Amino acid sequence: MKEYITVEHRYDEEYIINKSRFIGYCAPVTTQEQAVEFINEIRKRHSDATHNVYAYQIRTPEYSRYSDDGEPQGTAGVPVLDVIKKSGLTDICVVVTRYFGGILLGAGGLVRAYSHSAKIAVEGANIIRMSPCSVLKVQCDYGFYGRLSTLVPEFGGITENTDFGENVTLVFRLPAKDEESFKKELTEASFGKVFAEKIGEKFDSI
Repeated sequence: MKEYITVEHRYDEEYIINKSRFIGYCAPVTTQEQAVEFINEIRKRHSDATHNVYAYQIRTPEYSRYSDDGEPQGTAGVPVLDVIKKSGLTDICVVVTRYFGGILLGAGGLVRAYSHSAKIAVEGANIIRMSPCSVLKVQCDYGFYGRLSTLVPEFGGITENTDFGENVTLVFRLPAKDEESFKKELTEASFGKVFAEKIGEKFDSI
């Protein structure tokens, strides 16, 4: 499993130049079907727009696609895809909607406008690094919980669930590469009384 960069959430932002209105939309997607669904959603929302240009990049299987949607070839979809690729992003879909304002922008102007709209949408969607994570569960008494609650973040872990019952049960994720180091430190800190159980693996932000 390798790290990858994507966006955290949906975002949209409007940009106006020479009376043409551009609205950049960005969304995290993990499949081609999700990308197409997002594109169709924006198309439906802006069925009266002059153009709904899009580009997307999928991680597994690796795949990318773009559309100029009637703009001169190479002036719209390619610039949007370039923003995605140059940012090193994947599992992402960007749609740029344009309402023509009556003033021609020229090929260079279109490239700059679509690139800028894609860029501000991507940046607003919050770029994040997804890393292979181990999901661990630790059960301990209340006396050791204070040390455990500081040990987890020391190794870059993020708590996902805490159950305060007869004992404390903590479920958290941490970088897979730090799993063994964490387990060793946990054993030493608890004098061999507390252990971590691995209950899953996933990609997530840390």
